[in-house]
Amino acid sequence: MNEIKRPILKPFSKDRFELVESYEYGNIVVPAAYKTNGANVPRILWSIFPPNSPEYLSAIVVHDWLCDEAELIFELGSKEQAKRLFKTADETLREMMTALGVARWKAYVFYLACRTWHIIKYK
Repeated sequence: MNEIKRPILKPFSKDRFELVESYEYGNIVVPAAYKTNGANVPRILWSIFPPNSPEYLSAIVVHDWLCDEAELIFELGSKEQAKRLFKTADETLREMMTALGVARWKAYVFYLACRTWHIIKYK
């Protein structure tokens, strides 16, 4: 994949951002007006992994969108389909972070944290 275009976001409320125009990555389209809080990083780690770092915010927007879609599917009862989409979301996060030039160790930490959370929460 070529260079990743950055999403255009505006502040929506405290610690939340709204997508100004739709954002595409591969065949994934995140619609305009989608809202995200960035990465769900425990506050104690913000000095190392800021939740809204431009370094990886593009990947976070796509990951959050896919996770929100998976959550909806899970609530509608399609648990296996939702689990596959959570896995895709986590793998896309790692792929995008790597393509954005984020250190491989950092991309792996984010991936591992998300993967672990999704496996535990949606077992």
